[in-house]
Amino acid sequence: MSQAELPKRVGLGGAILISFNGAVGAAIFALPATLAGDVGAWAPWLFPLAGLVVLLIAIPFAKAAASMPGESGPVTYGSAFGRAAGFEVGWIYYVARVSAFAANVHVLVDYLLRWTEVEVSPLGRSGLILGAILLIGWANIVGMTRALRLLGGMTLLKSLPLLALALLALVTTPLPTLGLPPPLGAVEASMLLVFYAFVGFESSVAVSGETRDSSRSLPRALLLTVGGIVLLYLMVQLAFVAVDPAYPKGDKAPLLALGTALLGPLGALMVLLAAVASLAGNLHANMAATPRVSHALALRGDLPAWLAAVHPRFLSPHHSIFLLAALAAILALTGGFVWLAVVSTLARMVVYAVTIAAWLKLGRRSTGDVMLGAVGIALSALVASQAGSTAWVTLAVLALAGALLFAVARRSR
Repeated sequence: MSQAELPKRVGLGGAILISFNGAVGAAIFALPATLAGDVGAWAPWLFPLAGLVVLLIAIPFAKAAASMPGESGPVTYGSAFGRAAGFEVGWIYYVARVSAFAANVHVLVDYLLRWTEVEVSPLGRSGLILGAILLIGWANIVGMTRALRLLGGMTLLKSLPLLALALLALVTTPLPTLGLPPPLGAVEASMLLVFYAFVGFESSVAVSGETRDSSRSLPRALLLTVGGIVLLYLMVQLAFVAVDPAYPKGDKAPLLALGTALLGPLGALMVLLAAVASLAGNLHANMAATPRVSHALALRGDLPAWLAAVHPRFLSPHHSIFLLAALAAILALTGGFVWLAVVSTLARMVVYAVTIAAWLKLGRRSTGDVMLGAVGIALSALVASQAGSTAWVTLAVLALAGALLFAVARRSR
């Protein structure tokens, strides 16, 4: 069965679920404390500001998605510069998503262990990582419709407890006065952290081949996702600076302190439930979208043909799902969270910039569109420039590995 025969089961709501969960994962449970320590009461207002900056990338990116409908977005976008470029952009995006999956599965296991208060050996922890990957992989093999239903439930479980605690804090605790603005250097460093909270808003473009009316649904999903991220983070950050809970230095889950301060053990349990659901939803959205990229590359003849297989009963790209699960397991068992997260972010900045450049290349654009595209590319480059040399070397090696796979696949056909 070909990619074109996959049923179009993703509508606007499904696209929003995939993008929102692709962006909101682990950061919301650690970022509020970091920002409050850096810029104090000004921290909540960095999210609307960062949202405006992200829109300067998201709007031209959304325009590109609308003007270049095709299978598994990034592959189509990069093809504006040739078949090999289309492969590399799709491959780099694939690497970004696999790295992010491997990074966040570490955090999911950490929260599960903290929730259950069970101590396990390193071998036992590795077993939990593998078990989580296999469970999420199976949930996606059984079909997109079921996967989206599960994703909707996870979205409610992670959003409602946080919003409820934030509203309780805002109605019972006065907000602190802003005072003098923080130093410019602190704002710049904090803005970079805030920007990372939005990375992943583009996740739904990977399922463009299964999206109904993708030229309309995907741009709306991307922009609504950015707005949803701003709202959620703004409310949680406002609650955190208002309550200003005490927590141990270096605590990896400072929102537990916020929940405890508001509702005692029940509040802590609500945060733990939201954290597990958030991380599971992020991983589930990743597993739902990313295998479509390797599947599309295989259909083009740019990766081994067995990755193009579709399950006869569930109509899902099960071989591509197996591949992602295997690669994520290898990376998760051999790499740490921070390194994997940096490589993932860097790779996505490359994809953003190339996609916007492809949109500018294909067709005549107004002066306003050209300026908007140039700003989007410049901002992507600025964020990418913050990555260290190790991340750049790692990305280059992975890109070279992809090029070798491309050459072998093309030669075999």
